[in-house]
Amino acid sequence: MKLYSAPLSMFGAKVEIAAREKRLDFELQMVPFSQQQGYSPRHPEVLRINPKRQVPVWVDDDVELYDSTQICEYLEDRWPAPRLWPAGAAERARARQLEHASDEVFFPHVIRLMGLRANPDPVDAPEWIQACTRIRAYYDQMERVLDGSRFIAGDEYSFADIAFYMAQFFAARHTVPVTDAHGNLRLWRARVAARPAVRPVIDAMAGYLRSIDYPVPDYD
Repeated sequence: MKLYSAPLSMFGAKVEIAAREKRLDFELQMVPFSQQQGYSPRHPEVLRINPKRQVPVWVDDDVELYDSTQICEYLEDRWPAPRLWPAGAAERARARQLEHASDEVFFPHVIRLMGLRANPDPVDAPEWIQACTRIRAYYDQMERVLDGSRFIAGDEYSFADIAFYMAQFFAARHTVPVTDAHGNLRLWRARVAARPAVRPVIDAMAGYLRSIDYPVPDYD
């Protein structure tokens, strides 16, 4: 089994953490990446398997998958223990909704900040202010979700936690961190960061950021 990822791929990190949680024996292939050239030239296996030309890509013999959520669903089906979705149908649906929201509701605002950084004085742009406001509003929402719960979808750790942990790390990288006003979120973040499957992945990403003289946000 092989995972194609990249040093600063949020979605690749999601899959790597999930595979580690499942205690799988897999090869991690980091594709060529630099701040100057991005992913050029793109890895030929990524180009062959994923029409979107992006990591992560997962290969398990003749099974070749792309998209982090689809890969995680495959891992859960193929290796159901330890479980990373709740057992009950309603609880599982809620956890899936939260995982989806991390990727498709929260993270697009972070992508917007990443795109605006190329502009002079982006913090004064209305789009920058709007994206930051929506990120903070999502933190407020998740603070309420975590009230009385150890993890995002209840008392069981799930793919929803993996997704939002990585998404909030990238938001913090781009100047909108979780603050002291979000006590539940900070406790949850420390709980997730301490997991043996999470720590090596996030430490490696932080190490890469330091190697290119980029700031590293708090992540535990």
